[in-house]
Amino acid sequence: MKTNVPLNVPKKIRKVYEKNFRHATMNTGKLFLFAGDQKIEHLNEDFSDKFKNSDPEHLFKIASQAKVGVFAAHLGLISRYGEKYKKIPYLIKLNGKSNLVKTQDPLSLSLWSIDDVINFKKQSNLNILGVGYTLYLGSEYENEMMVEAAKIINQAHENGLLAVLWIYPRGKNIKNEKSLDLLAGAAGVGLCLGADFIKLNYPLGESEKEAKKFNKVIIAGGNTGIICSGGSKISETKLLKTIKNQIKISGARGCALGRNIHQNDLKTAVSLANKISKLMK
Repeated sequence: MKTNVPLNVPKKIRKVYEKNFRHATMNTGKLFLFAGDQKIEHLNEDFSDKFKNSDPEHLFKIASQAKVGVFAAHLGLISRYGEKYKKIPYLIKLNGKSNLVKTQDPLSLSLWSIDDVINFKKQSNLNILGVGYTLYLGSEYENEMMVEAAKIINQAHENGLLAVLWIYPRGKNIKNEKSLDLLAGAAGVGLCLGADFIKLNYPLGESEKEAKKFNKVIIAGGNTGIICSGGSKISETKLLKTIKNQIKISGARGCALGRNIHQNDLKTAVSLANKISKLMK
């Protein structure tokens, strides 16, 4: 697999970046991101005895036993459990906001810096492969988030880390969050900011015909990989079919899933994750 190394990765760091990229994509060029950032984003609504995932360690058990590219979570959560789960491939989510403040134009700024990540990586000796950041495109505060995102991506590359953007069109200026033209625009923004992968919502159904429509979004992302968000829990059959079509027909370079995996008992979650991992080949 040939790795497309961005030019803002210093020559002396290229091998580090290539190693992290290959590890995160399991030598496929496609990223299977297991998302564990909902503890801040959704508070406790995604976690309960009903889902058999009320214990936060459930996330780490899945990530340690299943074949995932990276486990994305906030630095503080990783610091609490990382000593017990050193072999997990981590991606540190840098920003986050709760769902308590009902504002039309969201703002989510960094809680940690790249320096914090580098220091944490050195002292913890954890397998940290990259960082992630959410950008609310179309919010009145998008410029503040874009400035942070640009700096984070550049600094991540300077240290050989991957940079993944979560991009969600939000705000009173957005008429239709599900517009393919708008999502294509979001893909282009992520490309211009230099992200390695961009996590976008997939607004279509599981059919092949629907998947073909999403190709315009993939094309707009250029040589940055577009990965599709899983969203709320759906049946395993529907989920696997949708992911397969996103990759094989749309041209997506992976997927990002949280609730569809961790809202299951451990055995079911690991089994499903391994089935998804096979779709990356």
